[in-house]
Amino acid sequence: MTIAQARENLINNQIRPWGGLNYKANNALMGIPRELFTPKNYKKLAFSDIKIPLNSKTTMFEPKVEGRILDSVAVNTTDKVLEIGTGSGYLTACLSILADSVVSVEIDEELNKLASEKLKLLNIDNVKLEVVDASGRLNYEDFFDVVIVGCSVPKVTGRYFHLLNVGGRIFVIEGVGKLMQAKLITRVSREEWKTEVLFETNIDTMVGLEPAKKFSF
Repeated sequence: MTIAQARENLINNQIRPWGGLNYKANNALMGIPRELFTPKNYKKLAFSDIKIPLNSKTTMFEPKVEGRILDSVAVNTTDKVLEIGTGSGYLTACLSILADSVVSVEIDEELNKLASEKLKLLNIDNVKLEVVDASGRLNYEDFFDVVIVGCSVPKVTGRYFHLLNVGGRIFVIEGVGKLMQAKLITRVSREEWKTEVLFETNIDTMVGLEPAKKFSF
């Protein structure tokens, strides 16, 4: 099987059946070489329906989750996007095709460096990568149209809501343990928000927000 066939199968067999029906988003997913962003030991699994470890704390989303994220936030060509958790940089690269600009923050300096190198290889120039601890309050002068939180949080709070334009969308996964829900939160007006539950999943918790370990005696 060729790489081109593997990419097409990824869209048809994993992403579309799981609700990833946005053709612009799917074209972006096909247009970025996922295998480039996959760690060397996992290259042969780049198109598999699994989470791929990036280090001891972080994994790549399954392709079907990446497709569903992009489908739900429906990025427009004029949108400014904030991605929290650069990870491998693959989703960042896909967002760069869809959006006007992307700011992507990552707490791990090594992941930030690796993602930067790969984005440069693809000549992507509308992405700004930053090493930032996003577990606290983020402050930017500009507002964003889309915010994607690429890791789970125990509880959705207003931590990032102040960064969003009216009409903007936040994708976030809320919960602890195996009980997590992916949610799309839309800013309807200055004080009004609409929440839609998209699917259930289980992913890494944001560094700094991990629940306290329980001890048994």
